[in-house]
Amino acid sequence: MKKQLLNYDTLLKITKVISHSRDPEEVVLLTVDSITTALDVKGCTVFLFNKHTNELEVAASFGLSDEYISKGPVSAIKSIAQSLAEGPIAIYDVKEDPRLQYPEEAIKEGIASILSVPIVAGGNTIGALRVYTTEPWEFTLEDVNFVQAMAYMTGMAIDMARYSKGLKESIEILKTMRDPKSLKSKRRTPYEGVPVSVLPGQESQVH
Repeated sequence: MKKQLLNYDTLLKITKVISHSRDPEEVVLLTVDSITTALDVKGCTVFLFNKHTNELEVAASFGLSDEYISKGPVSAIKSIAQSLAEGPIAIYDVKEDPRLQYPEEAIKEGIASILSVPIVAGGNTIGALRVYTTEPWEFTLEDVNFVQAMAYMTGMAIDMARYSKGLKESIEILKTMRDPKSLKSKRRTPYEGVPVSVLPGQESQVH
């Protein structure tokens, strides 16, 4: 029961941050930290999908070494690819599972099990949230649901941040358009569009 209450507390904390922040970096950093603490695991990472390279890029990580994080490009096709298309995937033993792209690096890092869930925003999968343990871990339905909920909120936060950024840029453009200084050079004169040969007062003679 204590663990369940801790998870609810973590969910509440993340929800509060999302409702007050439009900074996706702040949200993902709090997410990986909170999940690691709530589940008492080795670490957690948020990956975002780069559609140009078809790779998963680290957006935030907690509890893992720099060496492991920079082990090489993480392929969306080779690295637990099913979790992006089908939903949560739990790997009980990294030593024996062929779905890992870097099994030797995971063993060296001291990782035994991995849970990977998709991050969805606007109906599209934009990345993955992964949890790492030092001991073989049979993730319970409660564990999976908790991590999945965190992944959903992370996706929501990123989507909100993108919308907020786009809205701010639009507002800045509108401000610039309304700025008298910027309009000065764009303002239409009373005779703009009238042939130079036509004198003021003679516009009605133009056919």
